[in-house]
Amino acid sequence: MKKSEMTEEDIKIKYINPAIEKSGWNINKNVKFEYCFTKGKIIVRGNKTKRGERKKADYLLYYFPNKPIAVIEAKDNNHSVGDGMQQAIEYANILNVPFAYSSNGDGFLEHDMKEGKERELKINEFPSPEELWKRYKGIMNINEEQEKLIAEPYYFNNKEDKTPRYYQMIAINKTVEAIAKGQNRILIVMATGTGKTYTAFQIIYRLWQSKNKRKILYLADRNILIDQTMQQDFKPFSKYMTKIEHKKLDSSYEIYMSLYQQLSGDENKEPFRDFKSDFFDLIIVDECHRGSAKEDSLWRKILEYFSSATQIGMTATPKENKEVSNISYFGKPIYIYSLKRGIEDGFLAPFKVLRVGLNKDLEGYRPTEGKKDIYGNEIEDKIYDIKDFDKSIIIDDRTKVVAKRITEFLKETDRFAKTIIFCADIEHAERMRQALVNENSDMVKEDSRYIMRITGDNEEGKKQLDYFIDVESKYPVIVTTSKLLTTGVDCKTCRLIVLDNVIESMTEFKQIIGRGTRIQEDYNKEYFTIMDFRNVSKLFADPEFDGEPIQVKEISENEPITEEENNKFEDIDFIDNKNGCEFDEENKRKKYRINDVEVKILNETIQYIGDNGKLITENIIDYSKRNIIGEYATLESFINAWNKEERKQAIIEELQNKGVFIEDLRNSVKDKDIDDFDLICHIAYDKKPLTKKERAKGVKESGYLYKYEGIAREIINALLDKYMDDGISDIEDVKILKNNPFDKFGGVVKITNIFGGKEGYIKAVKDLENQIYMA
Repeated sequence: MKKSEMTEEDIKIKYINPAIEKSGWNINKNVKFEYCFTKGKIIVRGNKTKRGERKKADYLLYYFPNKPIAVIEAKDNNHSVGDGMQQAIEYANILNVPFAYSSNGDGFLEHDMKEGKERELKINEFPSPEELWKRYKGIMNINEEQEKLIAEPYYFNNKEDKTPRYYQMIAINKTVEAIAKGQNRILIVMATGTGKTYTAFQIIYRLWQSKNKRKILYLADRNILIDQTMQQDFKPFSKYMTKIEHKKLDSSYEIYMSLYQQLSGDENKEPFRDFKSDFFDLIIVDECHRGSAKEDSLWRKILEYFSSATQIGMTATPKENKEVSNISYFGKPIYIYSLKRGIEDGFLAPFKVLRVGLNKDLEGYRPTEGKKDIYGNEIEDKIYDIKDFDKSIIIDDRTKVVAKRITEFLKETDRFAKTIIFCADIEHAERMRQALVNENSDMVKEDSRYIMRITGDNEEGKKQLDYFIDVESKYPVIVTTSKLLTTGVDCKTCRLIVLDNVIESMTEFKQIIGRGTRIQEDYNKEYFTIMDFRNVSKLFADPEFDGEPIQVKEISENEPITEEENNKFEDIDFIDNKNGCEFDEENKRKKYRINDVEVKILNETIQYIGDNGKLITENIIDYSKRNIIGEYATLESFINAWNKEERKQAIIEELQNKGVFIEDLRNSVKDKDIDDFDLICHIAYDKKPLTKKERAKGVKESGYLYKYEGIAREIINALLDKYMDDGISDIEDVKILKNNPFDKFGGVVKITNIFGGKEGYIKAVKDLENQIYMA
């Protein structure tokens, strides 16, 4: 076979594989073929979802098992040697790989990502593993001592077969390399649901296993974060790990899990001082963005005492208001994996937003002169708006309308979809629970745990938290809360988040959205819905939502923070240090309550997250039209592509990857019998559509069938009837010949032989398709 006639796969097997193997690469140990490193974005339209294409590198080459060093993209020999280079560079950038190569079997084109230079190589000149590693070490100034730490492998358990995803691998490698080079303050930013804790475990394991770090402290601010971590990702450390409780410290362990509160105290007794200041070699601060001014000074005091330790901050939300941020302590992030990127890669669930506008929220409410509330208090004369409701004035009907709309949504979708409702305060959360109980009495009488309030002051509710996050547990289904569930709750099956509280903190908003971003396909959780009653989702449009973190002030590791700066920190999590309850200052304020004001829904808007990560409000027809025209600018270009494509279904699938769902479009038009081709032409190019029946009738009346005789004509006629009933994709599939009515003709082999073999049969089907679309 001529080289020009070979497929890409042939070129790989005959030329590229032998070339890299001869240069010293172990095909079984140092090379991953067809390396898929994303899962494919989940595209949502209506209640339907589809995975987009996965990103896949033809070759990923490793020096150490944990250190990828080169990407190779292959093309067939009809392409030039460098035709795959742009894709190779794209993948090398994403995977943080220093060398990118393209090949067509004649040779290689090399792109050095660190130097920004390219060179052509003969097919037998591909660099050896040692050569590439030596070049990388030289560029990165890695010495032999540092190399030993960088070479330390990941933890791997054959039973679990779990390895880091590509972005986790980058975060781990960057951190270990930075520590090997002596960096002692490190910040890692990873969106909620992307595995920060597992990443932290792998970092600790490599540093601990190499004996570079022996005494390790993991700090968090909630018991659930510590307990989840110990029971799940950190389980392999169980023999060497302890949880600090009752402020009692045992220096015989190697890995210590602790709440800030367990190491803190008053000025006279601070338990962390029972350890020597150089006791810990490594400290991991989970959710390092979080805390009020008081709490912030608490963890800073601990970190400053153990200042000789390497300190790693991990967070999903590094960016706060334009004030001094506590994360600036750690410096610029060493790696960022954002929510937008996680959704794009298919590792995080996309979302749609249902904005609900209530009349009093949009118009405001002003009491009549002298009006009194249900307690007999005269209501202050002013215009109350969305920020006042449930804070300074309670309108009972508003709570009922919100509860009713939530219930209607669940009835329309799934009554057992795990739901979190974020309320203004604890009192509001309790009133919302009561209103929901009355709207869902049929479910509550089956099990009272169907609806629960989970707030810091409610012991019974907090006992149900583990059941709520357990994917196997049916109850609770709906929970109302104020602050307790904003962070740290790993509810993989949460499918509805309700915002009925004014949220202005970008940090808190990101954390709340993070409650829904985990995917659990086994439990039908591929996307989630945000129901917004307070216009909080406007924050999605803020450039800060998914941008680079703002570093307002850099603080060196030994520089104390001033009282003035300390007072600027944003109060986010209101957690009482003593008993873990939420502060509820709002409940101490005087609130008016009225029960004679009507509240109703004025409007609703559904928004989807678009290809650029922004919310779009277009209806499905406008959205589809824009995407189809983006792919095929004119009707002529679409028709040409359709006629040239061997499989019409391939075009349908390509459009689905762009978010165009044919069945949803079909549901939006009156005549459901329109052919896929006609539906696309009608929606995108305003062409009058024909039904499948009309197209099939046109073929029969044209006399086309008479070009065949006997059984061949019967088969073509049956294919035409099949098209009329089921569409073009069905007749393209040879497997239909096994089914009725084709089985009476003797099965696949006999039928294809009637047309001179399989190729003849495929040609006949293609010819029939052309005739169908001739009109």
